[in-house]
Amino acid sequence: MKRAKWLVPTLYILFLMLPIYWLISMSFKTTNEILGAFSLWPREFTPDNYITIFTDPTWYNGYFNSLTYVVVNTLLSVSVALPAAYAFSRYRFLGDKHLFFWLLTNRMAPPAVFALPFFQLYSAVGLFDTPMAVALAHCLFNIPLAVWILEGFMSAVPKELDETAYVDGYSFWRFFIRIFLPTIAAGIGVVMFFTFMFSWVELLLAKTLTAVEAKPIAATMTRTASTSGYELGLLAAAGTLTIIPGAFVIYFVRHHIAKGFALGRV
Repeated sequence: MKRAKWLVPTLYILFLMLPIYWLISMSFKTTNEILGAFSLWPREFTPDNYITIFTDPTWYNGYFNSLTYVVVNTLLSVSVALPAAYAFSRYRFLGDKHLFFWLLTNRMAPPAVFALPFFQLYSAVGLFDTPMAVALAHCLFNIPLAVWILEGFMSAVPKELDETAYVDGYSFWRFFIRIFLPTIAAGIGVVMFFTFMFSWVELLLAKTLTAVEAKPIAATMTRTASTSGYELGLLAAAGTLTIIPGAFVIYFVRHHIAKGFALGRV
């Protein structure tokens, strides 16, 4: 029985890690080896796929563009959602429930619905093919989610905390930044995780709103298609590198995420 307690979770984790291992293994193979024979590890180990990515401006600019609009979107979403969630949590006003539901309906809509309107709008104002265009477009989906999650955390904080701070002479912003935000740090960590991940993996809007200068890495990966087929080794190397930013985010907010899943509206 004692062995079964750790054997089953271990097998499950190994099963989940198998696709990642296979992707990393393929990234050190040539396309001919991938298509030619089945092997658990590279028979002809080669770093050429990674060298291509780190030396070709088209490839590494794709990573830079993706990281740029993802970070900008995360900061914008959290910055806008914090005061909005506080208002929904602490105040009651005409139509507040309807407005809150309307925010969530934006999150429910598929990105394809907004692709053409965003394309025409950003082309008209000169934002097309810029990281800011993708960052602002993703805010339409991430801000409602961020408001919904943060409102749950803020509602769990007693209003007496606000009143006590005002009695002690705190201004609103001093109280909000120095006392309230640390109290809901777990919620902010959860929101940053979800907004970063959605913006990082979203492809349709990122491809529609960019052309050359701001093309994201997901769109750049389509360059591996040629008349001779797909460059599978290069594609695997690019896919391996796309895992790293998400892994860093999970590592730095891991404690907040664990607490947030236990306490928040997630």
